[in-house]
Amino acid sequence: MISETVLDKFLRYVAIDTQSKEDSDTYPSTLKQLDLLRLLSKELRELGVSQVEMDEHGYVIATIPANVGIKVPVIGIIAHVDTSPEVTGANVKPNVISEYRGGDIVLPGDTSIVIKESENPSLKLAIGRTIVTTDGTTLLGADDKAGVAAVMTAVQELQGNSSIKHGEVKIAFTPDEEVGAGTKYFDIAKFGADFAYTVDGDTPGELNRETFSANLCTITVEGRDIHPGSAKNVMVNSVRVISEIIARLPKNISPETTDGYQPYVHPYVLDGGVGRSTVKVLFRDFKTEGLSVLEKIVERVLNEVRPVFPNAKISMQVREQYRNMREGVDKDPRVADYLFEGAKRAGLQPEWKPIRGGTDGSKLTEAGLPTPNIFTGGANFHGKMEWVNVWGMEKAVETVLNTLQIWAEKSAGSR
Repeated sequence: MISETVLDKFLRYVAIDTQSKEDSDTYPSTLKQLDLLRLLSKELRELGVSQVEMDEHGYVIATIPANVGIKVPVIGIIAHVDTSPEVTGANVKPNVISEYRGGDIVLPGDTSIVIKESENPSLKLAIGRTIVTTDGTTLLGADDKAGVAAVMTAVQELQGNSSIKHGEVKIAFTPDEEVGAGTKYFDIAKFGADFAYTVDGDTPGELNRETFSANLCTITVEGRDIHPGSAKNVMVNSVRVISEIIARLPKNISPETTDGYQPYVHPYVLDGGVGRSTVKVLFRDFKTEGLSVLEKIVERVLNEVRPVFPNAKISMQVREQYRNMREGVDKDPRVADYLFEGAKRAGLQPEWKPIRGGTDGSKLTEAGLPTPNIFTGGANFHGKMEWVNVWGMEKAVETVLNTLQIWAEKSAGSR
């Protein structure tokens, strides 16, 4: 393993189905995630990492001792093993393109699915390089197995190259990030890091220190079911009611019509029948106070629909999901500044980009562990057009190693 490439690791990891599941009553939400977590525990030990633990929740935690004689903040490096519930992660057939020449990519397992150059500007960075796509029948799993492969390759380098000077390093692999539960049982005190980084981003050079703040809204419509042959003036069809609600949600603040720092309201899971229907709606805004504005917009829609269907019972519940990590990260600028310098030393032109989503780092930062995010080289996550730039994974490894060295250098200079 000591001479494996990041691509070798990535191809091995994506062969393991780790799709998570919403509304599960187990933790992890799918037990198959433990297959990869156990493998990572084994591989860490094979790489010579002596302190490796997998706890009852599936978290894999490892410690790499410092190799410098000065006090350096303990740095954590984190990636998640699960893949999105939205598309199957079973029987992944990676399509390795050794020298991408540019242009659209027709996927071999389903030629109706095409990765279009015009829709993927980061493909320009991949020309002449190796990329990996799906075959078009599953997702690839680069979110976040590209991150897992990058972290494991960084561990391989740390274990094999004593010239890389660093303080104590904590490694963590987590389950269930994709269903918002990646840090549900994560013990920050036990982890023992002062600062951390998730390796869970996309385009090479893009770094993240701010995310959406997020709430989940569940709208429920209770109707009245009866045989359609005798339904006149009796039936209350909740499917029609909830369809009316969805149709009235403003289209100018949806994911399809917004970008950058713009907020959105996103109905994304619908379950229904005549008697009862529900829709889950995501509220997203970089300003936490903006979430209440989105909630009021939806409440106004419900109040418009209630008189149209007076015999239907319409209710909504809102719960907190995660908060923008920016405020916590900004409390100590070193965690972001050293990461930025680490990416520059990797030969990149790094830029800070807001995440129109969340990471484990959102929750960890809110809980007191500042945790910005590092790119992986992947793109089009959560779908069959997912792909990854292997050069981007390699640069993620370099950025991690450089950042660890910078922490040690700066600590030596401050004595």
